[in-house]
Amino acid sequence: MIKAETSTPKASGKGGKGKKASPKAKSSGTKLGQLEALLRRSEGASIAQLSTALDWQPHSVRGAMSGSLKKKRGLKIVDEKVDGKERVYRIVP
Repeated sequence: MIKAETSTPKASGKGGKGKKASPKAKSSGTKLGQLEALLRRSEGASIAQLSTALDWQPHSVRGAMSGSLKKKRGLKIVDEKVDGKERVYRIVP
């Protein structure tokens, strides 16, 4: 005996993976908002400073900068290595 397969209608193609997310508004009360505020300072911040201020592991700070700030919010983060000091990250307009 052959069973008839039933198909359920799929959702429309709206909101697929091809869309780029629009930058979200800043939330200063969240840890991501605090991270963004620290990176917007003129002197910027090092990974060590950010992980201490947010009480995060260094890999979590780097992941948040890459994923949430750069990819999702569309911010441009630059880094600078000064001789004898740590690498400093900051957001540029």
